[in-house]
Amino acid sequence: MKDAFGLPQSLLVLGGTSEIALATARRLIARRTRTVWLAGRPSPALDEAVQDLRAHGADVRTVAFDALDPETHEEALGKVFAEGDIDLVLLAFGILGDQAHDERDPSAAVRVARTNYIGAVSAGLVAARALQTQGHGSLVVLSSVAGERARRANFIYGSSKAGLDAFAQGLGDALQGTGVHVMVVRPGFVRTRMTAGLPEAPLATTPEAVATAIELGLRRRSETVWVPGVLRVVMSALRHVPRGVFRRLPV
Repeated sequence: MKDAFGLPQSLLVLGGTSEIALATARRLIARRTRTVWLAGRPSPALDEAVQDLRAHGADVRTVAFDALDPETHEEALGKVFAEGDIDLVLLAFGILGDQAHDERDPSAAVRVARTNYIGAVSAGLVAARALQTQGHGSLVVLSSVAGERARRANFIYGSSKAGLDAFAQGLGDALQGTGVHVMVVRPGFVRTRMTAGLPEAPLATTPEAVATAIELGLRRRSETVWVPGVLRVVMSALRHVPRGVFRRLPV
């Protein structure tokens, strides 16, 4: 069960090699978390993540999970919840894609959408139902500021995150009064392997900074968290810029 400050004893990460998720797990282990499940495709990277978190003092277990195979999500997550209550589910998987390539290859664009949106809808609903059945818990969904307004440079990725964001907000509304808390996290550009080699955007941040914001959001029972916080103001302004002007902005 969570403590008085909303921090979990048990954590399930969907997307077990995510740098943001692992930074969050390390931060929570340092506070109170003792059991961590990493859900992902078996790989050397997943094995390394297990060893890293064990070195930080957690009991770490894995479960095979593939975002692109929704038919298996109920069975995979069922194995985890059958072992005991989960206080926090962190939905952290996603792919950026290659905008220029994906515009010319619809199948590649569909893979981005299937991973970031369809896979997340499936896993999110399965996790939410399990949390509701046990009567408590939080679902934290890693969205992105890219979903706030489609940009020419990454509208395929941005549109998938826009769908995910809307889904998570609606799910949070649907779960009001059930004991389950849904929190949407909207980071800007995060310096990770996924963004390596890309031009760094203004207000770039780190996985550790996102982890800090997630912890604070859990303590506050926040519904939406921006990282960094100033992006709330920036994106509010950009949403209202006329489309013709927005097209000419260097964003």
